[in-house]
Amino acid sequence: MFTLDAWITLAVITACFGALIFTRRPADMVLCGGVTILLLLGVLTPAEALVGMSNEGMVTVGVLFIVAQALSETGVVSWISNNILGRPKSVSAAQWRLMAPVAAFSSVLNNTPVVAMMVPAVRDWGKRNRISASKLMIPLSYAAIIGGTCTLVGTSTNLVVNGMLINQLPESALGMFDLAWVGLPSALIVMLATVILGRWLLPDRSGQVERFEDTRQYIVEMLVEKGSPIVGQSIEGAGLRQLPGMFLIEIVRDNRILSVVAPEEVLLVEDRLIFAGDVRSVVDLKNIHGLKLAEDQDFKIGGNNESRCLVEVVVGPTFPQLGRPIKEMRFRNKYGAAIIAISRNGEQLKGRIGDVELEPGDTLLLETHDEFVRNQRYSKDFLLVSEIENSRPVRHELRIRAALIMLGMVAVVAIGWLSMIKAAFVAAGLMVVTRCIRASDARRSVDWQVLLVIAASIALGGALEKSGAASVIANLLVGAAGSSPMLTLAAVFLVTALFSAVISNLAAAVIVFPIALAASAQLDVSVVPFAVTLMMAASASFATPIGYQTNLMVYGPGDYRFSDFLKIGTPLTLIVGVVTVVIAPMVWPF
Repeated sequence: MFTLDAWITLAVITACFGALIFTRRPADMVLCGGVTILLLLGVLTPAEALVGMSNEGMVTVGVLFIVAQALSETGVVSWISNNILGRPKSVSAAQWRLMAPVAAFSSVLNNTPVVAMMVPAVRDWGKRNRISASKLMIPLSYAAIIGGTCTLVGTSTNLVVNGMLINQLPESALGMFDLAWVGLPSALIVMLATVILGRWLLPDRSGQVERFEDTRQYIVEMLVEKGSPIVGQSIEGAGLRQLPGMFLIEIVRDNRILSVVAPEEVLLVEDRLIFAGDVRSVVDLKNIHGLKLAEDQDFKIGGNNESRCLVEVVVGPTFPQLGRPIKEMRFRNKYGAAIIAISRNGEQLKGRIGDVELEPGDTLLLETHDEFVRNQRYSKDFLLVSEIENSRPVRHELRIRAALIMLGMVAVVAIGWLSMIKAAFVAAGLMVVTRCIRASDARRSVDWQVLLVIAASIALGGALEKSGAASVIANLLVGAAGSSPMLTLAAVFLVTALFSAVISNLAAAVIVFPIALAASAQLDVSVVPFAVTLMMAASASFATPIGYQTNLMVYGPGDYRFSDFLKIGTPLTLIVGVVTVVIAPMVWPF
């Protein structure tokens, strides 16, 4: 029977779900509010309310944000997006090209670092291919989740359930690839269904981003470096034809100007490429491996590479060198900054930057040291001085170092030398020590909103267990199946999937396993199909963002709402349920 605490817990969780589905309140605020109510009403003690803050999974996700940022800053992310994901011709092709390798990786690796590594790569890849992140991030998470169901080591839940099965019936232990009988067809169907249903059920939020795009058009000149990987490639093959918010105006080659640049034009060493685009696109362009800023002065600024950043300034009417060409100004000597792009009233300025004569109101994009803003903020020469966010140069020379650290982290976890949390801490520490990321940037890279949602979800799940509501619901649903083994199997899947949506999948499996064991004994049938169904259901956490930590990791980058997961995740969970309930008794008969 339900206790008063159980009813209170159910009411609070229902209210939280309602607020997440029908309002646009931030998930961390809603869930932390629910935990606060349970704390004030005495359902949870302070220690129980805060248990999520010390949860190993939550801390691991937080540390992996640092690793992912280091991979982004050293160019590993852009290498993955260019060389592994490629250039899809449609959204559906992009989703399939993303999901297949991610599911394969997750079948043998922990899915959390896989998603942590891929989130920035997918964001960059989507932007380059003009595909909304909201069309890609949920498929990324779902592929990582379902890939883990194909092997015993794909997720910790499989290992825990198999361990409980061995304790009860040692002869029923599952082998490494036994789950593939159910997991592989489920993975294929989930990926196919995501691609098909995603056309209608995945949101497209690219329009919201475009509405706030920068309308200033900058002109920037880039030089193809000697030894660059893009030398010998065509404009289209190098990925320079359809850059988002940026297009190639002309090429200067041996003092000749190619004003109409065909996609088939082959890039040569020392080609000067003249681009027009908004400020965010200039930042992306500057970070392409093999291109460097064409103006030689920017490499004589001084200071180390890590301290350089991009700054926007607006030229004031009292600027001392109005009307003079930029190349005659000695701008670098006076301000310690290099002019890399110019914007003038939305016009497209022709010719090289060094030949432009500045006018009041011109907006300049400067590459300079990180003290420039503080030094020039109140200068009479400029009407506005503002640093561009995330504009530090990508350090491609450290790419191999960062990649080896990441691969080492994955390897020691796969071999079993270190737990995921230990390996993540070691990897993050090595990223800082080897200067793949600065300590200040490492602090800023942690997404505290995601961590608060994870911590609050764990506390709410704990309240569901502590109050006894979880066990009562499980017993009622399994009891309702009567004496039919197939219906009981379906009930086990349903109740486990339901709990996985609101509490951790591991907790759901631990709660339901003894109920499934008792049901199989009462029906006098094998417990193995029930254990397999339990494993699959615990991993089928598609319907809510709080059901699985990879869902939470893509929640922000995909600009999702709670209802987005509900729309596409619910049918996918039901599909996995049908596949599991049909196949499991065929492979492991009752």
